[in-house]
Amino acid sequence: MTEMMERPAESGTAGVKKVGFISLGCPKALVDSERILTQLRFEGYEVAPSYEDAHAVIVNTCGFITPAVEESLTAIGEALDATSKVIVTGCLGERPEKILERHPKVAAITGSEAVDDVMMHVRELLPIETDAFTGLLPVAAPGMRADAEQPVSLTDPNARHGDVLAPSVKLTPRHYAYVKIAEGCNHTCAFCIIPKLRGRQVSRDAGSVLYESFRLIAGGTKELMIISQDTSAYGVDIRYRESEFQGEQIRAHLTDLAVKLGEMGAWVRMHYVYPYPHVEKLVELMGQGKILPYLDVPLQHASPRILKLMRRPGAGRQLDTIRRWRELCPELVIRSTFIVGFPGETEEEFQELLTFLEEARLDRVGAFAYSDVEEADARALPGHVPEEIKQERLARFMEVAQRISTEKLAEKIGRVMDVIIDEFNDDEGDLPGTRLIGRTKGDAPGIDGQVYLYAGDFAGQVKIGDIVRARIEDSDEYDLFGEVLERPEWKPNVPQLGHFGKH
Repeated sequence: MTEMMERPAESGTAGVKKVGFISLGCPKALVDSERILTQLRFEGYEVAPSYEDAHAVIVNTCGFITPAVEESLTAIGEALDATSKVIVTGCLGERPEKILERHPKVAAITGSEAVDDVMMHVRELLPIETDAFTGLLPVAAPGMRADAEQPVSLTDPNARHGDVLAPSVKLTPRHYAYVKIAEGCNHTCAFCIIPKLRGRQVSRDAGSVLYESFRLIAGGTKELMIISQDTSAYGVDIRYRESEFQGEQIRAHLTDLAVKLGEMGAWVRMHYVYPYPHVEKLVELMGQGKILPYLDVPLQHASPRILKLMRRPGAGRQLDTIRRWRELCPELVIRSTFIVGFPGETEEEFQELLTFLEEARLDRVGAFAYSDVEEADARALPGHVPEEIKQERLARFMEVAQRISTEKLAEKIGRVMDVIIDEFNDDEGDLPGTRLIGRTKGDAPGIDGQVYLYAGDFAGQVKIGDIVRARIEDSDEYDLFGEVLERPEWKPNVPQLGHFGKH
């Protein structure tokens, strides 16, 4: 680590201004954090590596469930212990009264996806001089505007963060990135308050998404994770309008978007996909090898009555849908999340969920015991399940899910699979790059399993972000183990920065 600079005065324009940053919550919030950090850098601020070195701190919060709210409030308190200049943003920022009740001394509060508001407060708290160069820097983060065509001055009163470019500051490794295609949600799920926190759905134009993706791949990103609150509903709010990408007019529809993304040659992974009928077209693209054979589908339950109480779509039709998807793409990996102990859930309905799990044989499964969320409609439902029963059901559910995962991963032993490398795993006596950790096409970072590889003859040759061919030799409940067989050259259909003409 480089030596810390002497802390400059906290007011005035002299010296480098350093801003600390805490990012909490889901990948959608992480994208918002990348946008804010990018704008900070463009405007001449530095990101402080510690509280002690920060003149102000931004906390991007999560407010979805009670534990997340408490984590956010604790992080705000820690920041306030270090500096009085704390700006709170993100989902919990939509509930300023909850923040002020615990932390009345925060300097400012903004809601989610509020890059402009955050930057306004940063400028007020830590003013810095601008000059002819910094005053003409383009606004850096992508938003939802369809009418922005040219870079704008940061001093332009009409400048907004949706005007031009994608984030250039990433909180993920270089080889993968989250691409958010829409903000907000139109559903009214009984357990969720996301529409109250982030508003109704606002989709980006396809051209905006595609140009951002193109730039990421040109910079070396090999895996794009497409995210929104309801990815299947992408474009509904803007009536699937067309926008320009490389001379073509592309509809803001998930299938059209997936086709163009798939043509770029990177791994394209779909998250938060609701089981709408048109998802079949998406699965067909997976079967054709155009995008990764991976669907993150939040099913939440299997009992038609509980799904109706939850106000979830597709009640009672999940098994038929999954069977159809697997007919279209036999290699399809399905991940899902479920809630156990929802108000009114009987033992029989929980058993119905376990039966569904056995029959669906989902590849990756997560589960949560139901937790009350303030302002969520489910709080008013009768028949709340005692906590000890919720936890007992959660344990039984995960026992079944773990057994299925163990069985499905064992079926992969002996296969040769593509693996993207995320990190090294060398023991003390190993040569550098002898042991590697990566993921298959069926594993998303941070939430799914990993592949532990012995590099063999390729020790020291494989780099973080490489995609290798590996033979799977063993497995356990969640992970695979194997050896590198080949290190093929990655050739996307996008010119690589610094390597034009060599793609």
